[in-house]
Amino acid sequence: MNPSPLGNPERFVRQYLEQLAQVIGRLDCQAIGRAIQWIRECRDAGRCIYACGNGGSALIASQMVVDVIKGASYGRAKRFKMIALTDSPGTIMAYANDVDYEVVFVEQLKNFAQPGDLLIGISGSGNSPNVLRAVEYARSIGCRSIGLTTSQGGRLKDLVDLPILVPTAHMGRLEDCFFAITHVLCYAFIEQEE
Repeated sequence: MNPSPLGNPERFVRQYLEQLAQVIGRLDCQAIGRAIQWIRECRDAGRCIYACGNGGSALIASQMVVDVIKGASYGRAKRFKMIALTDSPGTIMAYANDVDYEVVFVEQLKNFAQPGDLLIGISGSGNSPNVLRAVEYARSIGCRSIGLTTSQGGRLKDLVDLPILVPTAHMGRLEDCFFAITHVLCYAFIEQEE
C-alpha cells in the first residue's frame, strides 16, 4: 500500500482542529456579546442590518442573513430586516464592470441605508477596498458598523465601531471562526429568545 501523499492525514486533522480550538478560545466574548446587543437594538427599532464580504466572506455574510431572516425571524413576533449586499450578482457585476469593483457594496448602501442601521463587514485581510468603502459610507450617514477580521493587521479593525478580531492569519481557521461568530450572533436569537 502506497503512503498517503499527505503523510499522516489523521495527524494533520488533529493538529488543524487543535489549532482551531486555540483560536476559538481566544475570541473576544465581550465584543461578540456587544454585537448581539446592537443587532437586537436594530431589530427592536425596525432598523435594517446589512452584511458584506468577498470570496468566502461573501458566502459567510450570505449564510448569516439566511440564518437571521429564516431561523431568527420565522414564526416570531419580532422579525429582522437584513440584506446581504453580496446576494445580487447582477448588481455587483454591473457596478464592477461599468464603474469599479470598489463600489459594489457602497452603491447598494446608498440606495437603502438609513441612520441607525447597522453594517457588518467581513474581511479576512482587513483591507478589502469595497468593504472599507461601505463602512466609511455607513458611518458617514450615522450607521453603526461591526467588522469581522483578523487581529493581524488591516484597516477594517480601526475603521469600524466594533471590531471582532480573530487572532490568526490562517485563512481557513479565520473563516472557520467567522462562521462560528456569525452562528453565535444568530443563535443568540434562535435559542435565547422566544
